[in-house]
Amino acid sequence: MQAHLLNLIKDLSEATGLTLLLISHDLAVVRQMCDRVAVMQTGRIVEMNDSESLFSAPSHSHTRELLSLIPRIDRIATNT
Repeated sequence: MQAHLLNLIKDLSEATGLTLLLISHDLAVVRQMCDRVAVMQTGRIVEMNDSESLFSAPSHSHTRELLSLIPRIDRIATNT
């Protein structure tokens, strides 16, 4: 249901040129939905970049820490 709703919102945004502000702790959703991402720590923006750059080469230590917490299949496989 969540994926269906997010795809509907993304399609609507692209079709109408609508700009949305998405606030989420779900980094997988953020990566899928957002063109630009701002990372906050204690109420302040510590990094802002386009989504691809932020996820592939984060510059702030807090961003790197958050991204390291995302479950990944290669980490799960090596921990068993």
